[in-house]
Amino acid sequence: MSFFFNFPLVTFFLSIFLLSPISLATSNLHPFKKVYVFGDSYTDTGNTNDTTGPSIYRHVSSLPYGRTFFHRSTNRYSDGRLFIDFVAESLNLPYFPPYLNKTADTTHGVNFAVSGCTTVPISFYLKNNATATAVPQSLPTQLTWFKDHIKGSGCKDIVSTPAQCTAVFDGALVWMGEISANDYINIYGTNISSKTVKKLAVKYQTKVIKELLKMGAKYLVVQGLPATGCFPLAFAQVPPPVERDDMGCLTIKNKESYDHNTALQEKLHELRNEFPSAVIVYGDDWHAYREVYANAAKYGFVERFKTCCGSGGGEFNFIARPESTCGAPGTSSCKHPLRYMSWDGLHVTEGLNRVLSKMFLDGAFAQPSFPYLLEKAAESRV
Repeated sequence: MSFFFNFPLVTFFLSIFLLSPISLATSNLHPFKKVYVFGDSYTDTGNTNDTTGPSIYRHVSSLPYGRTFFHRSTNRYSDGRLFIDFVAESLNLPYFPPYLNKTADTTHGVNFAVSGCTTVPISFYLKNNATATAVPQSLPTQLTWFKDHIKGSGCKDIVSTPAQCTAVFDGALVWMGEISANDYINIYGTNISSKTVKKLAVKYQTKVIKELLKMGAKYLVVQGLPATGCFPLAFAQVPPPVERDDMGCLTIKNKESYDHNTALQEKLHELRNEFPSAVIVYGDDWHAYREVYANAAKYGFVERFKTCCGSGGGEFNFIARPESTCGAPGTSSCKHPLRYMSWDGLHVTEGLNRVLSKMFLDGAFAQPSFPYLLEKAAESRV
């Protein structure tokens, strides 16, 4: 029996899913009063705009970006809310404002994520003539921003300034969203190998996480890379013929992100041993994406690969040129973004963000689970 025959029934159950509380498992636990957020465009709530962000997605400051939920652009790379926005809702906290908005209320957290940023310092790419480099910021830049944000607290590290650092991280969750995808994108057309990027990106990410732990962070979530071989941009970068995996995604790119995540998890294991009092959760985005891509109809999606907002038609409706991507003159967005997984060829729709975040918040695709982290944080506040 075809999916289309059952679409009304699927839509009915999807409506129940979407209108239900974002996380039943975490609904009674709200131990965090603030969140410090790091990441790239999958997590950025407005630190970049159409003049400072990736050139290929230069129209983020205008509709149709933001059309589904905010009904205006908020410089989020989606039609609505991001994964981190659903996290905020689940914690009963306001959305985390971008660090560069100096007039925002940061009482409940701040978001340092930058769209287009890399994990490895940008100097490495410039030295190796990586012309795809989009923005000057990297993950170390975000750490510098964080230190500037807490400068007045007197916190240096938990050993030399214990009272000050305890105050900074009291009731705080550190959230490191998906990052390093841009590192792999930047080496397209260069002689830099993906193995080199993996080694350097994991090294710098580990260094930043370790510094936060030394400062006194007790509760951290670190998201791995998604299944990047499922994005239209990946197909645009790799010329045909291309080998597809059992989900229909680009095999070589999915393996690249899988290998990266494996290396990252090894480092997180080492950090757990070094900082046994901290709870470090790994968000297994790669397998979460795999679950949804392999069972799209189950989650109410009709289009897995075609971008909702783009141009060119065909299987992907995506052309990897600044003048042809979402929001550019002559492009259009689909009528029902809820049925699409890809928003603009690299970033996903609010619908997919909601599905993925609910999986994670309810306990799936994470080691250890997010409910476990909430329980441990709640115990420490008793």
